Amino acid sequence: MHTRNTVGKDAQPTARLKGALHTHSTCSDGELTPEQVVEVYEKLGFDFVALTDHDFLMKPGCYDSLPDTRNGMVIFRAVELTLFARGYMHIGKISGEREELYIFNHPAQYDMTLDQIVDRIERVRKVVPIHAVEVTSQGFYTPEYDVESIPYPKVASDDSHTEFGCGRAWIELVSEKSKDAIIRAIKEGKAKIAFR
Repeated sequence: MHTRNTVGKDAQPTARLKGALHTHSTCSDGELTPEQVVEVYEKLGFDFVALTDHDFLMKPGCYDSLPDTRNGMVIFRAVELTLFARGYMHIGKISGEREELYIFNHPAQYDMTLDQIVDRIERVRKVVPIHAVEVTSQGFYTPEYDVESIPYPKVASDDSHTEFGCGRAWIELVSEKSKDAIIRAIKEGKAKIAFR
């Protein structure tokens, strides 16, 4: 469904967009090449995808052949950072043209209490900003982290490493179809989580 923002004469077209914020390829520990990851999400009807391979495994130049868009789908070249905060935490860093989005990834995988996760988020924030928290683990909903005591916008994604893992969870938002507009909408809490 497409809508048009009619506020002002220079209004930009907006659309309901579906996107994946956390995927892995052969650039780190995934089974699909970056091009195959993009192709799979395109076939699943996604409007944007972020390739977020692990910083410590990422091969130099592995995203160089990727375009910014493919058949209208926006492609983010991103990274999953590993930061130490009383243990190693994974943070998705997604860059647009000018905007950057930092997501505290999969808290359920750390085997910590909610209070410990809140503490780790605050510790990580001393190194990088946190704009959102992923409330899925391998694409499965973890409602214990979709709570007000974690005062950040919530997102869902696959953390896919295989074709089978693609398309389990995603976000939907209404936005102009550009990298910076998508990032701003997520930061403003306008994304809704969805699952297959």
